[in-house]
Amino acid sequence: MSRATASRVFSGHRQVSEATRRAVELAAAELGYIPNGAARSLAAGPSESVGVLVPEPGSQLFGDPMLARLLSAIGDELSANGMQMVLFAPQSATDVERLERYLAGGHVDALLLLAWHESESLPARLQTRGIPMVFGGRPQTRFEVSYVDVDNHAGGRSATEHLVLQGRRRIAHIAGPQGGVVARQRFQGFREAMWNAGLRSDLVEAGAFDRDSGELAMARLLATLEDIDAVFAASDAMAAGAMWALQVLGRRVPDDVAVIGFDDSPIATATQPPLSSVRHRVEDMGREMTKLALNLSAVRGQSPRQMVLDPELALRESTVGSLN
Repeated sequence: MSRATASRVFSGHRQVSEATRRAVELAAAELGYIPNGAARSLAAGPSESVGVLVPEPGSQLFGDPMLARLLSAIGDELSANGMQMVLFAPQSATDVERLERYLAGGHVDALLLLAWHESESLPARLQTRGIPMVFGGRPQTRFEVSYVDVDNHAGGRSATEHLVLQGRRRIAHIAGPQGGVVARQRFQGFREAMWNAGLRSDLVEAGAFDRDSGELAMARLLATLEDIDAVFAASDAMAAGAMWALQVLGRRVPDDVAVIGFDDSPIATATQPPLSSVRHRVEDMGREMTKLALNLSAVRGQSPRQMVLDPELALRESTVGSLN
């Protein structure tokens, strides 16, 4: 059949017989053919929407307040550019296949990936189709991608250096899961600062970025060395759990043990005393991801681009005592 006939089938044109439609669809299925969304968008114009791939609802990340802040910043930036956000949260392999077909159909101008299992092959397949993508955070992939990240290594180093400058010498680290890039980078920053200060860097316990694992890790650390005088936790939730364990065991924060977390989430201002933290510039991250995605969509064929944001310290009473 002619290209025009196939085009009419894929565009849903009504003046195509049922037999012709079935023949074209059968041939497409046998060939594994999906219409080129990039070419279609060039012909039909932009969709004026950007897809956002979020964690599945059952994951821990979906309940993270940082995700809500990130989505809000993305939504604001899209709205300011006359665009709308389309959320995707695939929960099964079938959902992923359906999502790929939808994205390949040119229904969004670009895709932001806020969470994705690094072993999945969807991003690679989307890249071969020419769909602009921007990751939130630096993914572990074998191909070059666009992403916006915060410098987790520098953040871990700065948090630990702050504790050293406060005169702390027996500093422990409550790390996140070492299978993840973020947790490893924060741990490496801690270790670098301890090495530079000539201090032991082996007081480390790992958890799952949540409050319970922070509490349990703190108890294990105190069982290893009772006179720990400072703790850098890889998340605010873990730091809050560590503070609770310290207070239950009769340690005063910060008089006996100073504590600093990471993310500067709402948890940091809800603890007693308020928690010092590394400020994760999540709103800036959302805005920059969106700007980059829109740029890649407007000018197709650009090489992948990366942006790393510098972290900042938000100092509160958990490390510096009274700020009055």
